[in-house]
Amino acid sequence: MAAILPPAMLGILGGGQLGRMFAVAAKTMGYRVTVLDPDENAPAAAFADRHIRAPYNDPAALRELADSCAAVTTEFENVNADAMRELARRTRVSPSGDCVAVAQDRIAEKAWINKAGLPTAPYLAIESVEDIQVDLAPYLPGILKTARLGYDGKGQVRVQTADEARAAYANLGGQACVLEKMLDLQLEVSAIVTRVSGAQSAVFPVAENIHKNGILDESIVPARIAPALAARAQDMARKLAEALDYVGVLAVEFFVLADDSLVVNEIAPRPHNSGHYTLTACLTDQFQQQVRAMCGLLPGRTDLLSPVVMVNLLGDVWKDDGHEPNWDVLAEAPTPSCTCTARSRRGRAARWATST
Repeated sequence: MAAILPPAMLGILGGGQLGRMFAVAAKTMGYRVTVLDPDENAPAAAFADRHIRAPYNDPAALRELADSCAAVTTEFENVNADAMRELARRTRVSPSGDCVAVAQDRIAEKAWINKAGLPTAPYLAIESVEDIQVDLAPYLPGILKTARLGYDGKGQVRVQTADEARAAYANLGGQACVLEKMLDLQLEVSAIVTRVSGAQSAVFPVAENIHKNGILDESIVPARIAPALAARAQDMARKLAEALDYVGVLAVEFFVLADDSLVVNEIAPRPHNSGHYTLTACLTDQFQQQVRAMCGLLPGRTDLLSPVVMVNLLGDVWKDDGHEPNWDVLAEAPTPSCTCTARSRRGRAARWATST
């Protein structure tokens, strides 16, 4: 695969907060950027050379994006996988539409993880009302999760009994779900791998992640686990990327169980909130890696420059009267840094504060 060099035009589906940080990284590296996003106020648009305002599945817009860009990527997994496949007929695309399709469906995702020889929590795929009439005891107590469009704890219901599970399934409208057994967890960690080809991959240091209400609240790097366990998580992330023949940045979230074993929770085919610490604490950040992978360049070094803590600040911290939060508290950290998006919404990430 020939390398794509600056000042080539790179495209991205999605102009939100992750698209914005991709655009900043690409521009810093000398590339030009086109963003496809229907929102006229898309945060990434302010940093892009071009903004195509159209739905993500608009055929004319997809052709325009493909024909004007040397390579295209995406900022989120819930883009239409067929749109990614259509783009790939005209230009270089990463990750592939097939990889995106796996990541956006929990049933397919768990099947792929198991096929790669990696463990998941015991689960039951539920694609019809008949599927949930079986003996549910092996999966209880558990969490019923919608197969698609779930994020930040949305589309998830904790259930203790079979009756609760069946009622929750009905309340979710009978859509495809997975019933996943709740495990005895020590903590949650993530490993973010960048892969260009089988011989070209790099994994960032493992992050320990603390969630509140299903949303990432804090990441601690390096994770407070044994070095051998962290190395195992990195190896598992590499193995999964290879099994998918993945090109790009792939985030792999793990459960660390009471016996120090690792179970894969889920994957994200893009830079991840738990990887924002790389912006200030690593030689190469995850968005630079995204650019490098899509352009066929070797992944950059992922050395951790200093231990770091990242706090995820949601739109809720903005006051209803329009006043800014008290940012002075950040100054109390010895080496604070704050990364911002262009807008904030209640319950959604708006800024990330790191201290190294």
